[in-house]
Amino acid sequence: MEQFFAVAAAHFLALLIPGVDFFLIARSAVSSGWRAASGACLGIALANGIFIAAAFSGLSLVSHPTLLGIIQTAGGLFLTYIGIAFLRSSIRISVVSGPAPPGSTWGRSLGLGFASGLLNPKNALFYVALAAGLSNAAAGELLLYGAWMFAVVLVWDLFVAVALGTDRALAALSRFLPWVTKAAGGFLVLLGTGMIITLIVDLLR
Repeated sequence: MEQFFAVAAAHFLALLIPGVDFFLIARSAVSSGWRAASGACLGIALANGIFIAAAFSGLSLVSHPTLLGIIQTAGGLFLTYIGIAFLRSSIRISVVSGPAPPGSTWGRSLGLGFASGLLNPKNALFYVALAAGLSNAAAGELLLYGAWMFAVVLVWDLFVAVALGTDRALAALSRFLPWVTKAAGGFLVLLGTGMIITLIVDLLR
């Protein structure tokens, strides 16, 4: 249970930091409304679902302890790197509002969201890094992790679409972003270094 809370917290905190997907949803919500933006939310969640399934199913293919150790080390280093980047970053939200682009429909937003999520290499690397720390989890537990992450991505993105329908909402969120970014960075650093330390301890036994 402690492992679940740690992974779930790391995943959610990473979602709070604006990236390409966030700005796509915000831009769509500001220009076309949250209903159109919900298409992008679903597309992004589906793309994340593909990465989650690929990362978690790949664990069963890693049977050699040396290879698994390399993947776990790389995952821990990646999470630590992302955490340090968050700690050092200064993020500002700037979404230019305006009329909806031609042909801005729910289906088009769905396609844009799916492409945005699927073509973002950070998404794939993040889930591989998380999966590396779950090498001892049973198949049922991995299924629970995957379903939880997919649901959280979708619900959070829908919340963003509804909440950021106005420039005023974006301005209000920007005041809290520095604090959220630092908190997420610190947690990811702890999680990443914890994975590396655990691996070293296991090797020394």
